[in-house]
Amino acid sequence: MSQVHLGIWKDWRLHVIVFLIVVFAEFIGTHEFSVGPGVVLLLPMLYALLIGLGLYFTPAVKEKQSKNAEPLIVLGVTLLIAKIGVVIGPSLPQIIEAGPALLLQEFGNLGTILLALPLAVLLGLKRESIGMTHSVAREPNVGLIMDKYGFNSPEGRGVMAIYIFGTVFGAVFMGLIAGFLATLTPLHPLSFAMASGIGSGSMMAAASGSLIGSFPEFENDIIAFAGASNLLSLSTGLYMSMLIGLPLTEKMYQLMTRNKAGKGQS
Repeated sequence: MSQVHLGIWKDWRLHVIVFLIVVFAEFIGTHEFSVGPGVVLLLPMLYALLIGLGLYFTPAVKEKQSKNAEPLIVLGVTLLIAKIGVVIGPSLPQIIEAGPALLLQEFGNLGTILLALPLAVLLGLKRESIGMTHSVAREPNVGLIMDKYGFNSPEGRGVMAIYIFGTVFGAVFMGLIAGFLATLTPLHPLSFAMASGIGSGSMMAAASGSLIGSFPEFENDIIAFAGASNLLSLSTGLYMSMLIGLPLTEKMYQLMTRNKAGKGQS
């Protein structure tokens, strides 16, 4: 195992390619535009994903680089958690005051199971639906599925499909839906700030940017609550998926496919 890890760090082609992708993506920068009360936010991470995907189909990236890049996701998640932790530090009193609401919001992520899994099974998806719907499919959830089922399993293909889809379209969706709901419903904008922290930095940034555009007087509070919510989702979301989300998805999938098979035989 140590030789495998050592080989990752010695893969200079991979490091050079990643470095050039990051430099180019950061050079493009962040761009945003308004759609009604919503904000569409285009972040460098989106450009990096699309560039990396394109390079995979060129001679520049070989199968070796693709395999070696997989474990490095953990390092990216660690840095993101550390950054958010530093940002929310000065706002700890307000965050502690909102305590139960922030902790209980993690149960809202189980809605992906109750809403999406029946639809996935209805559309004819098999065990891919377990990986696709057990969570919002961000980095910790991807790691959980890979560890339990493997990268090339149906569940692994499902979670990666949603991870990529969420990276490409998630920030756009969150930016639009947060702005529209915050202006059209009587709910407090800070409730949407807490809801925007689903464990994705890009989605949180898009949603909070939209909220700040609509409610600039709450800018500092929106950033603090969104960051705290995102940090909790990253840190506790894995355990929520491991202990509740994934077992619940497995059980519901078995029940629904059993009932579907029984109806087919009758």
